[in-house]
Amino acid sequence: MMLYFRHILYIITLLVFLLTGSLTLYYGNEAFHFTEETVPSSNKSTTYSYHFVLIPEELDNDYWRLVEQGARDAAKLHNVYLEYLGPMQANDDEHLETIDIAIAGLVDGIITQGVGEEEFEKLVTKAKEKLIPVVTIDTDAPNSDRQVYVGTDNYYAGFLAGKAMISDTSGPQQVGIITGRHNAPHQKLRVQGFKDAVATEKRIRVIAVEESTITKIGAVEAAYKILKEHPSVTAFYGTSALDGIGIAQVVKDMMAVDDLYIIAFDILPKTLAYMEEGTIEATVVQFPYQMGYEAVERMIQLKKGEDLNPLQHTDTKVIYKEDLPISPEAMGGGVEP
Repeated sequence: MMLYFRHILYIITLLVFLLTGSLTLYYGNEAFHFTEETVPSSNKSTTYSYHFVLIPEELDNDYWRLVEQGARDAAKLHNVYLEYLGPMQANDDEHLETIDIAIAGLVDGIITQGVGEEEFEKLVTKAKEKLIPVVTIDTDAPNSDRQVYVGTDNYYAGFLAGKAMISDTSGPQQVGIITGRHNAPHQKLRVQGFKDAVATEKRIRVIAVEESTITKIGAVEAAYKILKEHPSVTAFYGTSALDGIGIAQVVKDMMAVDDLYIIAFDILPKTLAYMEEGTIEATVVQFPYQMGYEAVERMIQLKKGEDLNPLQHTDTKVIYKEDLPISPEAMGGGVEP
């Protein structure tokens, strides 16, 4: 009897193993849609010149959707099959895992936001060894083996914000900075650029830098903390899209609109509304659609063996209330985490 049960258990274990293996293979295949219709083939009516993967910081984010749209429009024009894959919310581990899967799938090119971790550099080197070019977008990883970076010069964007504060204010200014993530390379560059811009202005002093964790509630909490711990604060700079909105909400709640200067980042509809009413003075604008479009075009050039400048910076500028009305779609601008 014992032998019979062992035999049954063995059969069940074998069936579970086979089922698990089959599902793993199926979904691994489906993750990148590796069907005959999506891989270049001269025997099919629908063929593609290349298969690229775009990996954003967050999938369902207005800013990254504009990056995706630009990339898809360029891909359609150049007969490229483009996949948009990555974490639903910012998560470095999931981001790195997606890159690894793309490498295993032997795609023709990987377009990804740079991640400030050693593991990212290892994965880019791994891709290079498999002859898969990597283009970083939005956030660079200059110490990696990536071939090209396409996106905002984040240091320059922060520098522009600092220069705007210098020209827009007078007298002593105590500045609180709210940034998306302390460890995000592009956020650090925006903070440093700002600090360097105002460093020569003795009347302007940065008194606090807090993190919002790329959420509105995080920005609200950070703004309250700065105002509580530093009641002398006279100006705010938000380095990610929701930071300016959170700051503005707190400033309005405290009825201190006339006392505080705010410069934000990106052009969320709520940011523009706060600019219209005068709560937010200015905002730094990027061009995510342009980033996505140019990233695909640069990747195609790399596949053709062309030599490119490794830094392909897209446009950046500061806008004010007098520049309104304006829309994210019209600007190709958007909302970045």
